[in-house]
Amino acid sequence: MYDILMQQIKNEVTKLGVQELHTSEEVDATLTHKGTTLVFVNSVCGCAGGVARPALGLAMRHAVKPNVIATVFASGDREATMQARSYFTNMPPSSPSFALLRDGKLVHMIHRSDIEIRGPEEVAAMLTDAFDKYCNNVPQD
Repeated sequence: MYDILMQQIKNEVTKLGVQELHTSEEVDATLTHKGTTLVFVNSVCGCAGGVARPALGLAMRHAVKPNVIATVFASGDREATMQARSYFTNMPPSSPSFALLRDGKLVHMIHRSDIEIRGPEEVAAMLTDAFDKYCNNVPQD
């Protein structure tokens, strides 16, 4: 039953066109490219996850977006999640969470504590504000 739930939670994100990363090699290949990358650390967390996933969907409608939008699944792909978190310098582990990188360096982080006290529209606004700030003037793929 847990596997079915995990797959449904993953599907909620991948159906948006988000690239799923399963291994540390995939994480490194994705996060080290030039440009901007949003990493969504997905999880089975009911409250915050139930806000974060719809917020991501809303934010993806915004005109300005990162060059790459990827996800790791904290509850399943532990190796990929640990590797992704190694790029989130000086940040504690948090899931769900969003990390925005530019040229492989962390520029903005939205933690679970930021997500669980807000609704999807508010979290989407936090994401799109970060997109506007860090993804403008970056060539889009």
